[in-house]
Amino acid sequence: MIPKASKTFVDFAGLLRAYGFAVSPDQTIGFIEAVGLLGPRSMEDIRASALAMFAIAKDREDEFDALFRTFFYGQTLAPPVEGDEEDDVEAHEPGMETLDVPVEEDEDDPGDTASGAEILSQRAFAREDEALVSLKDFGRRAERMLPRRTSYRFLSSNKGRRLNMRQVLKAASRTDGDAILLPMLDRKQKQRKILLLVDVSGSMRDQSEGYLRFAHALAQSAQSFECFTLGTRLTRITASLKPKDRDQALSRVTAAVADFDGGTRIGDALSAYLNVPRFAGYARGALVLILSDGLERGDPTQMIDAVARFSRMAWRLHWLSPLAGDDDFAPQTEALSAVLPKLDSLSGARTIEAVCHHVLNVARAA
Repeated sequence: MIPKASKTFVDFAGLLRAYGFAVSPDQTIGFIEAVGLLGPRSMEDIRASALAMFAIAKDREDEFDALFRTFFYGQTLAPPVEGDEEDDVEAHEPGMETLDVPVEEDEDDPGDTASGAEILSQRAFAREDEALVSLKDFGRRAERMLPRRTSYRFLSSNKGRRLNMRQVLKAASRTDGDAILLPMLDRKQKQRKILLLVDVSGSMRDQSEGYLRFAHALAQSAQSFECFTLGTRLTRITASLKPKDRDQALSRVTAAVADFDGGTRIGDALSAYLNVPRFAGYARGALVLILSDGLERGDPTQMIDAVARFSRMAWRLHWLSPLAGDDDFAPQTEALSAVLPKLDSLSGARTIEAVCHHVLNVARAA
């Protein structure tokens, strides 16, 4: 068994192997020993140990640094862009220089249709309370209505199916060996992990603000929660949503997300998420919610493959689209049509009330 203190470094070596770096078990052991010798006093000591012991080639140091920042700092990822052969996934954080990808677009495009171009912009959230009632009601009901799973741990229960032998014997010792009371045990129930992926591209301009307000409400109610935005890149905003004050949290989100109202590369963003082992591992057994119109303009294969992987890993995979509110709705893209059999649900999400109602009833529907 790997010591708990060393597991992080072993996992990092596994991440490097997954991205084509030749890392042997002996090098991994040497890396852990080097980190121990250096203290470490800072993250730079860990980086220096990895560079030395894994013998990272000079021409791959940029790729190594991107993986190092992603793994140890949890920085956000830009999904791969078709035709970019140098870097499959780029790690970045607000304020860092990022790669601008030139894509030919119509100069008169108002931004309300799906696009593959990366247009970086930030969003100023208004202090609106239109959905306040729905979100408050969601917060009151979420703790008891969000989906749960059976834990491996036991707790005392009057309706349990297993004898609590420790308590039975303890009570019998006081009555000359007669077991008068038969305390029972039952499996503990715990909330399932929830992964929320929010599309913030130009075609979702009218809904993305409300969806992020819902994301904040869910972050306050869920016991285990991760949230990412999808656009021309993938951005982790879980930490930004932690403050209880909604306006403060959304201000942090605007600082973290650089591709509001830009193009649409859903398949690339989903693939970027799955290509990071610790992110992909979180989706296993989780309720995965994708809030997007599904208007993918790129190669549909990328999105189809990514959704197929999510469907195999997740407990339930639900796609909520603002376009699916009508009874006669039919997917408008090849990609969304192809992934329908892999989804547990494709539902309407035109209003925050509809989103809240759907999520609260997932457990009942399952």
